[in-house]
Amino acid sequence: MYPSIRIPPSEFAARMGRLIDHLASRELAGAVLFDAAYILYYADFAFIPTERPMALAVSAGGERALLVPRLELEHARGEALVDRVEAYPEYPDDPHPMEHLRRLLDDLGIRDRVGADDDGYPWVLGYQGPSLSALTGAAVHPLRPFVEAQMQVKSPAEVALIRESATWGHLAHRLLQRYTRAGGTETEAGQRASHEATRAMLDALGPLYQARSAFAEGASAGYRGQIGRGGAIPHAMAGNVSFMPGDLLVSGAGAAMWGYHSELERTMVIGPPSDEQRRLFEHMLALQQSAFDALRPGVPCSDVDRAVRRQYEALELLPYWKHHSGHGIGLRYHEGPFLDRGDHTVLRPGMVLTVEPGLYVEGLGGFRHSDTVLIGEEGMERITYYARDLASLIL
Repeated sequence: MYPSIRIPPSEFAARMGRLIDHLASRELAGAVLFDAAYILYYADFAFIPTERPMALAVSAGGERALLVPRLELEHARGEALVDRVEAYPEYPDDPHPMEHLRRLLDDLGIRDRVGADDDGYPWVLGYQGPSLSALTGAAVHPLRPFVEAQMQVKSPAEVALIRESATWGHLAHRLLQRYTRAGGTETEAGQRASHEATRAMLDALGPLYQARSAFAEGASAGYRGQIGRGGAIPHAMAGNVSFMPGDLLVSGAGAAMWGYHSELERTMVIGPPSDEQRRLFEHMLALQQSAFDALRPGVPCSDVDRAVRRQYEALELLPYWKHHSGHGIGLRYHEGPFLDRGDHTVLRPGMVLTVEPGLYVEGLGGFRHSDTVLIGEEGMERITYYARDLASLIL
């Protein structure tokens, strides 16, 4: 029996059933999926995408086949929930791996109307090759909108994994806050917190745990260069920055949990905050609260972002705005829908998003909390529950 913190095989079967029903409704002969997150979502197979093409092929009749490079053959046969696994020798090789895919599709009866997430394997680490339509001569119909919409609404099992991720992300952040002191460096604090949180998680979960992520191996927390004036760059990069008294800090924490993610970010300050830091911190809280207040089922994502932008305007903070109010999260750190005035997706129960409006002041730093939230039947619930008030975040 699978442990409760893992998605059960029956759920993968139900996901695949919905995909096959969609193929029938569009009179498609089959589907080809190249995206690693999509292959994990439907076939329970996690892998590191490289220049070597990987593809999940599904016929209209429900036969599932996975094409992999030789180096992934045993891995795929041992884990993927498919009927067969086919392998090619190497990339680019001769014949090209896409020729092997063409033969596989022909064998599955996928010849004319083909659904796909992309018209060929996308650029990954220098890959080059023919398009799917040129290879098969078939009309390729886009499947990405259907798959994305299906992935947006999480099942109870998916939500449970995101909650578990948040639990260990909280521990990593608590340790990060403990180990951050003036004179230390972001590398020291982040590595120590991440290592200790991961060790604690492994002690607690033992063999029940798998990260199933190409980019993370456990719980983590750090600053990614968002320290002092560097915090005014929302997507700064780590630079082994030293902490100084008075620094504003924008942190981030989470844990890869069977492929699923949560996001916890907090604004902290080393030493007593200045009056300006206090003022902008409270405004940042108000901006995030305006998003919380707007989040409920039936509301378009665009309306949530508009409510937040109205708050920016009311507080005369638009010069410090740099990005939309949040995004979906699950098998990827960023996924749809987006809390942006250009995304009109209607919120539905089961959607999981981050809420992260920020303020970025050149010469001073950044102010951003990010919380992972679940849309429920009547409103929203914060999955991340770390303290948000300034008094709790002064180091």
